[in-house]
Amino acid sequence: MKTDIQRGLVLRNEKCHEHYTTEFLYNLYSSEGKGIFDCRINVLGHLQQGGAPTPFDRNYGTKLGVKAVLWMSEKLQEVYRKGRVFANSGDSACVIGLRKKVVAFSPVTELKKVTDFEHRLPQEQWWLNLRLMLKMLANYQISLTEYISGKMEHVTRRTLSIEKGF
Repeated sequence: MKTDIQRGLVLRNEKCHEHYTTEFLYNLYSSEGKGIFDCRINVLGHLQQGGAPTPFDRNYGTKLGVKAVLWMSEKLQEVYRKGRVFANSGDSACVIGLRKKVVAFSPVTELKKVTDFEHRLPQEQWWLNLRLMLKMLANYQISLTEYISGKMEHVTRRTLSIEKGF
């Protein structure tokens, strides 16, 4: 920490040790790092539950709003003929969002094909291939040769088995 790069990251599972809690580690690093580095706590589950929007959220929302209005203006110019609007193509109703690091407009007709409406999720999710690593970090008893597909497997049982790895 005394080098030019003064940042670090501590990752921990909430069930890794009963005494080494997030608060304990924060207090330990804060105490030992006075004058060298400072500490902050970010518990990801808590961050994902919403709350007050950050300046980034406000800025990003404004950018998406501007892109949406520009897109609508272009579409209206394309489909406006003789005083009437003909919005009967597949891309006349779209959802704006990130797709592979790029802000993109996805037609609702295409989204309908790749959506699991019962569970309100995409049918395929990129992060599902990381489940083996997530299970390893969560200290599950699993086989390292286990193949994990990118398809969603919904839990239908009420009890989970650690021996089976899920």
